[in-house]
Amino acid sequence: MGQYGREHGTTGPNPISENTQPVLAPRMRFLRSEPVTEPLPIADALKNTPYRDPNVLAGVSDDSAQYKALDIAVRVGELLLRCGASTRDVESSVVAVAASAGLRRLEVDITNQALLLQTPSPHPGHPPLTMLRVARSSTRDFSRLTAVHQFVERLVAGGMDLDEATKQLRRIQRMPRLYPRWLVSVAFGGLAASVATILGGSWMAVAVAFVSAIIVDRIGRVLSNLGVPSFYSAAAGGLASTMLAWLAYMSHQSHLVGEYVATHLPGSMTMADFAYAISGGIVALLPGRQMASAVEDAVTGYPVTASGRVLTVILACAGITVGVGAGLSLTLSLDNALDLGLQSPGVLRYDSPSTTFLLQVACGALGAVCSAVTMRSRVRMLVPTAVMGALGVGGVTFLVSSIGLGATTATAMAATAVGFCARLLALRLGAPALVLVMPAVSPMLPGLRIFRGMYESVSGSLLGATRVAQSGVGVTTMLGAVGIALALSTGALLGDVLSAPFDRPIVQRRRARRR
Repeated sequence: MGQYGREHGTTGPNPISENTQPVLAPRMRFLRSEPVTEPLPIADALKNTPYRDPNVLAGVSDDSAQYKALDIAVRVGELLLRCGASTRDVESSVVAVAASAGLRRLEVDITNQALLLQTPSPHPGHPPLTMLRVARSSTRDFSRLTAVHQFVERLVAGGMDLDEATKQLRRIQRMPRLYPRWLVSVAFGGLAASVATILGGSWMAVAVAFVSAIIVDRIGRVLSNLGVPSFYSAAAGGLASTMLAWLAYMSHQSHLVGEYVATHLPGSMTMADFAYAISGGIVALLPGRQMASAVEDAVTGYPVTASGRVLTVILACAGITVGVGAGLSLTLSLDNALDLGLQSPGVLRYDSPSTTFLLQVACGALGAVCSAVTMRSRVRMLVPTAVMGALGVGGVTFLVSSIGLGATTATAMAATAVGFCARLLALRLGAPALVLVMPAVSPMLPGLRIFRGMYESVSGSLLGATRVAQSGVGVTTMLGAVGIALALSTGALLGDVLSAPFDRPIVQRRRARRR
């Protein structure tokens, strides 16, 4: 995967001798065979990337210099893998570093968490130099991801030797993580609350989503420190989110609390609010970053890495689904015993009459900022992230309510617009597009569809088929959630690809400033 000794068509003359290939008349030239292919030069592999046209150092002439260049490249790739970058971005960054460091040939193989680099020795007959790095853990650290991007930009722009590059890369590796842990937990709560508001939840649903997301994050933190696998942490989070929302609903239904709320506070905890509160918690739990990277790897031709990441995403989503399903099983059993009358919420809508367009746009911006904080994006990126989040949620709302498009189509179009604008804006700020795209689309993740699918499946098995519209409707709803997730990922990638021809002036201006 990512072999840069791969073949590439040339426009030069055919090297096959005229004695071995028949001479064709001019009017028969359209029958001539294709020319012999040649290896693709390493610098030419950076077309349509932010690192195109690198300033290449003089070719390294000894093994120690080649080793140093290869070490810098493999460490850059490892950092990007740990930060959750797509395989395409990791590969382009590694190739850019190698080309700028003076390597003329490079073989790159990226397999999920492993990165293997190999370059031939400058001395004939000597074995090639090979390096292998394994990223055994992943982090939510877009600040470090931005620092690596800027490091590669400086190296590509020229003016930095290998020794200085090694020192700067070590400083990046030792960078402290932004934001205290309590602020990240509050940001998870803010993301869940903004999603509940976008869906049309009352103040009670928003408050429950906020508190439950913070508690679920702390539970996940404790389980992670104990070495519990992520599948069980996700299941525990889904169970806790569901049970906390149900307890809030039950408290409101009790005579003592219900009368106090009705007398002193506006609004109430309705059956729909029960669903909206859980949906916000599900969005805070969903592995959106891994999901986007997996889809991008599959679309851009990295099937092995895509398969590994898809399996990771499936296991994480399965854990959330198991937790939500277990929580719903308990709550619906108690509901049936106590005759509380819980019902499945209506179809997913973005034009809820209880939430105005401007409020949805504002919550889209707030949710994007909170998501950026959970991913530890830099402070200067928060305002652009809010703009992208408002563009995404506002676009979906407008296309659904005013134009009449379906939710999946509207989501794909809005994600395409976000991907297009985010790459151009992020490159101006010296960051990869992922830093703006992922937080911006987080409020649009299909939390409500996942909850509805689980509710319909569980309620049909526990309370009988009369509580659902038809058999198998839960599976259909879950497939709709998968469609929304794919629309977000493929739309954002399409926007990134469409914006590539327009970012050359931005790249050239930033490179000129760095010289």
